[in-house]
Amino acid sequence: MTSPSSSSAKTPEFGRPLQGWRLRCYTIIFEADTHAGRLFDLGLIAMVLLSLLTVMLDSVASIHNEHGRWLTGLEIFFTAVFTVEYLLRLACVRQPLRYALSFYGIVDLLAVLPTYLAFFVPELYALVDVRVLRLLRVFRILKLNAYVAEYASLAQALRASSRKISVFITAVLMIVLVMGTVMYVVEGPINGFSSIPTSVYWAITTMTTVGFGDITPKTDLGRAIASLMMLLGWGVLAVPTGIVTAEMSAQRLASAPKATTRSCHVCLSEGHQADSKFCRHCGATLPAYQRD
Repeated sequence: MTSPSSSSAKTPEFGRPLQGWRLRCYTIIFEADTHAGRLFDLGLIAMVLLSLLTVMLDSVASIHNEHGRWLTGLEIFFTAVFTVEYLLRLACVRQPLRYALSFYGIVDLLAVLPTYLAFFVPELYALVDVRVLRLLRVFRILKLNAYVAEYASLAQALRASSRKISVFITAVLMIVLVMGTVMYVVEGPINGFSSIPTSVYWAITTMTTVGFGDITPKTDLGRAIASLMMLLGWGVLAVPTGIVTAEMSAQRLASAPKATTRSCHVCLSEGHQADSKFCRHCGATLPAYQRD
């Protein structure tokens, strides 16, 4: 007879192995390489687009007055479908909380949350448009390997550049703080620079070449400083682009292998090669790769 301790020792870290309907649901919902998975995701994308169209039409007063009841019914239907789909995603993974806190998990929750919150605060109904973020899955679905690889390359380049960009943004913040304070001293409240925060706001809009025009310098010295900041803004905007581009170029030289949507049943990470046997993140055994 097996003792409880030995039985628990054989239990995987993240719960029982996926099997039966949970495994079938997982394959369809999370694996875009299979025929059923691709059909499921394409249908999901179509419903997201239709739900967004419904919300936009409902915001037009004339259409709402004439077809408001039908549009509301459609939105309730879409929300019900997305809710069931979200619950199925939680049910067929080993660690529901890990998925719920992942990027796509949060997006899936935000896709249904505004409709329920609208029962208490009707103005939040328009936030249903955050469902457009679910269209990010199109890179997995239509999934030409090139798209998935480029998406992963961009994400990796942004992660690798995060410290450099943070230092750059910090430097920009110091510049606008100093220049805003200088403009507050030079122009003063009489010319619209009523406080240092207001002057910093002007410096940010000027540095980013947005220039709303609600605050403008009136003195010659102030205009000279503004001209300098505008010219500086051109160079500033190019820096983050150069940092990320350099990282992406370095990654291309490394010639990373082609990515797939094959995912690990344990940690839910994607991008494993077709011939991989183990997850490169957690080391778990990968299920057999299903091809069309």
